[in-house]
Amino acid sequence: HIVALNLMRAATGSQWSESKRGTFIVYTSKILFNLHIFLNDGNVFHCPCWNRSALPAAMFSRSNVSMWSVLKKCIGMELSKITMPVIFNEPLSFLQRLTEYMEHTYLIHKASTSQDSIHRMKCVAAFAVSAVASQWERTGKPFNPLLGETYELLREDLGFRWVSEQVSHHPPVSAFHAEGIKSDFRFHGSIYPKLKFWGKSVEAEPRGIITLELPLHNEAYTWTNPTCCVHNIIMGQLWIEQYGNVEIINHKTGERCCLTFKPCGIFGKELHKVEGYILDKSKRKICALYGKWTECLYSVDPAIFDAHRKSDTKLSEKDRKGSTQVTAEIMITNILHLIWGGILSLNVFLSFCQFYAFTTFALQLNALDAEMERILPQTDCRLRPDIRALENGDIDLASAEKTRLEEKQRTALKNRSKSDEEWKIRWFHQGPNPYTGAPDWLYTGGYWNRNYSHLPDIY
Repeated sequence: HIVALNLMRAATGSQWSESKRGTFIVYTSKILFNLHIFLNDGNVFHCPCWNRSALPAAMFSRSNVSMWSVLKKCIGMELSKITMPVIFNEPLSFLQRLTEYMEHTYLIHKASTSQDSIHRMKCVAAFAVSAVASQWERTGKPFNPLLGETYELLREDLGFRWVSEQVSHHPPVSAFHAEGIKSDFRFHGSIYPKLKFWGKSVEAEPRGIITLELPLHNEAYTWTNPTCCVHNIIMGQLWIEQYGNVEIINHKTGERCCLTFKPCGIFGKELHKVEGYILDKSKRKICALYGKWTECLYSVDPAIFDAHRKSDTKLSEKDRKGSTQVTAEIMITNILHLIWGGILSLNVFLSFCQFYAFTTFALQLNALDAEMERILPQTDCRLRPDIRALENGDIDLASAEKTRLEEKQRTALKNRSKSDEEWKIRWFHQGPNPYTGAPDWLYTGGYWNRNYSHLPDIY
């Protein structure tokens, strides 16, 4: 434990301590317990072959830049309409950021092959929680997609392909559709995030319905994501929390999973915690789920979990800060079943610290080679010059290109309004969600035919 702390201090120059938030500093007994699970369950630890372990340039320090000078006039306003200096960006578009939903696609494959509906729900719940795990420490803002911007990702090693399009500019709406290469799932949705500045924090409410279909079982699951909040915008160390209720519904069986992403609280005891229950159609508790959205999700018998919660509330404040708390955590940990979880290696952690807190999956999202450039549509995010410049470490060029693209988009909008020309959405269409009836954007099809003629010049 001490060796790990010293390695991290040496690597980052940071004052790491046992109170540091995140995956890395946990009790030694818990590390050994998790390692035991990884060694004995090959389905838990997924390690595909990656190509990129770093970006061309490390991230810039924001310590000398005052965010307050930008945000002081924006309290209570919708931030999607505010132009932010490029220093506060990360070198990804929001469309690419959405693609990080797919980092733990193996959980969907696992659900698809399961013959038990409750086990499928566990896997889907773990996938929904893991989809926000990459936001831990991600304090950089992704670039706002331009109208008509697209992004594709084909990952044969993970068994999926993904396409997304920015279908509206004001309000900003991003639509996506992913499918299993073996046709074992379809995953789609449309997100229109609402960003607001509240003086000391920025809150992102990711409005929009997420839908997962498992054709082998004729099942569909829907849910919405929790609210994300970045704290200490003005001064202090930036930190992120997710909070709110997430309800995952199996529209075939009537089973549902009700999760609560818990707010930090006054003493930080609840930071990153997520817990809830899987209920049958009569609302009877079948199992409890417990974990942290940054690192893991476990399942446990609901009676045992409820008993643990009752005993935990009886602990005195002194015990909460002492060994009793550790003992209680170890006791509950040893009767849990791990559904999803991971431990980062030191090399991955070093990369994480240098490159915008990107996971290994995120590091690949803007990679571009000659073969990809030959087949990609001209609207793909990888071809955006401002994002490419920031990734390459040229912040002046990134800023100039960002300004140019924003002005080009405004000019195009004015020209269309003068000529009564309507914008043509290429790969999606507006319609009701087939399972909830709520407004949604659905995949029209045809993207993978590779016919990209008559696409707009947006860059």
